[in-house]
Amino acid sequence: MRQMIEVAEQVFSERGYAAASMDEIAELVGVSKPMLYEYFNSKEGLLLACIRESRAILREVTEQATVGATSAEDALRRGLLAFFVFIRERREAWSLLRHEMALIGTPAADEVEETRRQQTDLIAALMSGYFTGDDDLQAEAAAEFVVGACERLAIWCERHDEVTPEMATEYAMDVLWAGLRGRAR
Repeated sequence: MRQMIEVAEQVFSERGYAAASMDEIAELVGVSKPMLYEYFNSKEGLLLACIRESRAILREVTEQATVGATSAEDALRRGLLAFFVFIRERREAWSLLRHEMALIGTPAADEVEETRRQQTDLIAALMSGYFTGDDDLQAEAAAEFVVGACERLAIWCERHDEVTPEMATEYAMDVLWAGLRGRAR
């Protein structure tokens, strides 16, 4: 099943969801088209499986990156670097997420939004461990800002291939940490 998702992710990324064909995906995987439908029920089901897989991997890498952080600044830097490395190393997954953002009101768009919520919740929880005060609403708002800013920076990075994940992390830290520094313990 993992291979089916990887191939579908690549085809959806290269052609876009509408132009992607289950026949092509089945052929590239080496299975029958009915087998794809057996596992995923529909092309949309396969797309949703791709998005969910990417979300799970993104959560795992960002959570693991922050383990052992010694300060709020260190945790943020580690998490941002993990995100930008994910974007660079998993271009197909990122492309799929980015393109599906535009399909407002669809199950795919809902899954992409769930990815944003996942990252926002993770960042807000991380901030609550390192930042002063009990203002959960403010921590959530700051996390939304971090997610939105990093999403836009990742899109910008696509146009500037020379920008490494480390460079993107430092660009983000320059702006984000300036606003968050005052809340750190």
